[in-house]
Amino acid sequence: MDFQIDPSFIQPTEHRPKITISDAGSIPLIDLSPLLHHHIPSDPSDPAIPNEISSLIAAIGAACRDWGFFQVVNHGVDPQLLERIEAVAVEFFALPAEEKRKVKRDEVNPLGYYDSEHTKNVRDWKEVFDLVVREYDDGLLVLKNRWPEYPPAMRETCKDYIAVVEKLSYKLIELIALSLNLPAKCLNSFFKDSSSFFRLNYYNPCPTPDLVLGVGHHKDSIALTVLYQDQVGGLDVKRKSDGEWVRVKPIPNSYIINVGNIIQVWTNERYESVEHRASVNSEKARLSIPFFFLPTFSTNVKPLEELVSDENPAKYEEYNWRDYFSSHLGGNFKKMDKEDIQISHFRKSTLI
Repeated sequence: MDFQIDPSFIQPTEHRPKITISDAGSIPLIDLSPLLHHHIPSDPSDPAIPNEISSLIAAIGAACRDWGFFQVVNHGVDPQLLERIEAVAVEFFALPAEEKRKVKRDEVNPLGYYDSEHTKNVRDWKEVFDLVVREYDDGLLVLKNRWPEYPPAMRETCKDYIAVVEKLSYKLIELIALSLNLPAKCLNSFFKDSSSFFRLNYYNPCPTPDLVLGVGHHKDSIALTVLYQDQVGGLDVKRKSDGEWVRVKPIPNSYIINVGNIIQVWTNERYESVEHRASVNSEKARLSIPFFFLPTFSTNVKPLEELVSDENPAKYEEYNWRDYFSSHLGGNFKKMDKEDIQISHFRKSTLI
């Protein structure tokens, strides 16, 4: 008997993935080992910056400009910690459905387990578990972590992992600032009491990988994503140079970094957020673990004054991050009648 897939998973014809996607000509690979021997300089014009660090800054700038994505190795995160977080994630998703649903998220508190998330109004073929770095409740927006009873090591492991990856995120955002010829810590204050969150993604084998996606095509609304993936592979990036989809080849103990919409606005489009998606396959389950580095909810996002001028005026109106975040919550739960608010809605009209 032929397998009948729920129609809510089926992608529009134009967004269905090809059966084979090349990983040739994929995102840049950057070695962060110079940071193991040198401090990140505070001033980009400091003549004493070691050549290794100057080359690293230049490589990150080129990757952000040309791709919006890059992969890093020798990042300083203990491989044993990566093994621990992967192990508890696999153990959690292997639990019976009724056990996972004890920590199921809802429309009041969108944290915890979920298996019916939508991207671009099409259901994703995945299960997720979400946590925030800092819980939040202003009376209207409630973000409170739901910790499962099993596996017992999950809470401690997630907390250990988040602390380490948040430190890596600060290093990356400082290198990105330097690549823009800005002081290293010029963006750090936006992330005090940040709204950053952490996710476990689990993509079960799919009998119709040519019709569905683990996550549909999208751009991240965040500042920076720091993603760990297992060796199965499935992350596809839309190459800026020709619009073709390319597969990001898994590299053991590496992270995949991408700039999001907030950095696109801050840099006045010098660095752009790029479309990506998660493909699935018919034989193997896949695990990915993104950390979404986000400013504090009170942040008003707009192009940085240092990066606008009379010749290069601000391309975006200011918007509040909390309001933007809240407006997207409903679309994650169900198919909506209209598109979520996008940063394109804040782009200024060009006068001719």
